[in-house]
Amino acid sequence: MTEFLYPPTRTPEKRPDVLTASQTVGPFFHYMLTPHDYPTRQLFTNDLTENGVAGDRIVIEGRVTDGDGEAVPDAVIEIWQADSQGRYAHPDDKRGPASNNFRGFGRSATDKDGVFKFVTVKPGAVPGVNGATQAPHIAVNVLGRGMLIHLVTRIYFEGEATNATDGILALVPAERRSTLIARRDTKNPSLYRFDIRLQGDGETVFFDV
Repeated sequence: MTEFLYPPTRTPEKRPDVLTASQTVGPFFHYMLTPHDYPTRQLFTNDLTENGVAGDRIVIEGRVTDGDGEAVPDAVIEIWQADSQGRYAHPDDKRGPASNNFRGFGRSATDKDGVFKFVTVKPGAVPGVNGATQAPHIAVNVLGRGMLIHLVTRIYFEGEATNATDGILALVPAERRSTLIARRDTKNPSLYRFDIRLQGDGETVFFDV
């Protein structure tokens, strides 16, 4: 079922030729979530290194596509991560504050081509359950039009030896783990590529949390 965008009182000849789904979330108010183009103060940006945090500075860039492989131009991607020493800026992390007040949270909208980008630091390994260690990773939320509940996934990093022993990654079927691995650019070692496929062949693994 679809609903028209125009008020029902308008005459048919004045109605815009646009339809929208009846059950949908968004498009999002970018001036609140990602106000890059508006004269408002930003609480969170896609640059997590603004305070000169310690660690290896990296760029994560990717593209969000739908089940048809088409770009999703109005999604919002949020990330949360530990600092380079594997510490979180969260009161439940009793090891002390993250380095240089690293907040570890960032937000990026996708552009018309479905592209998002983050500037951050490479996270360190973090504690897991029962004394285990989790491989360096970044938690990801995906919000988009038509999704009533955000999607949750993770970014792991190519070449990390601890990927082989990570308890969460081990839960994912081996043939699908590649959808969670950010690939290092061969020409730019500080650039990682992480695409998000919402449906279809090569669909990114999303977690039920």
